[in-house]
Amino acid sequence: MYLNDKNINLPADPNTIVWKYLDLSKFVDLLLYKKLFLSRSDKFEDQYEGTFSEPTFEEIRKLSIDNPDFLDYYKTHRKNVVISSWHINEYESFAMWQIFTQKSEGLAIQSTLKRMQEALVLDTEFEQHIGEVNYIDYKKEYIPFDNTFFPFLFKRKSFQYEREIRILTDVTAQNLQIDNGLKINVDINTLIEKIYIHPKSENWYKNLVIELVKRLGFDFTIEKSDLESDILI
Repeated sequence: MYLNDKNINLPADPNTIVWKYLDLSKFVDLLLYKKLFLSRSDKFEDQYEGTFSEPTFEEIRKLSIDNPDFLDYYKTHRKNVVISSWHINEYESFAMWQIFTQKSEGLAIQSTLKRMQEALVLDTEFEQHIGEVNYIDYKKEYIPFDNTFFPFLFKRKSFQYEREIRILTDVTAQNLQIDNGLKINVDINTLIEKIYIHPKSENWYKNLVIELVKRLGFDFTIEKSDLESDILI
């Protein structure tokens, strides 16, 4: 479902293109088990993940004077929220290739907002939410906390290049102890519209990806990267 709140924005067009850049092992895992991995929020490289901006923290700190459990809840809640991050862009992103793939052997899944939402319907055990990340000044701007997902849908302005949209799940109600993350059921054929192969990959790697997809019983459109196009001069 979407997170409906005036503080959370989502593209108005359901056909907005979204991307996930990943290495071959994670891609094979996705196809083999037909499950999407969501990472535990406190395992992200950004140490601010799931935390609050300074103005919000000051308000929470004051509220916690008479109720210390209030602040403790937010500190521990990060372990119970898992996230799958996607990139909003009409086109491929050179920066995303550089950041999320290694050794010229990565892939990019192209999907849409609508496809993503429809693909998540398969999982009935965990309730998924989709929200677009807001990029703010953590020293000056306020993050609301009347929705427990809000801390995970705001990031510092330094990360604006990510143009991130997220699938989020809170496993607090299930009382689970999760290590690095959680896998949820997805409709792979609905989720994946196209696959793009790393622009600097060699022919053997491209052929390997094509053969793997075929052997695993899928028939996705596999494109060569637009960044690989021949120059016209």
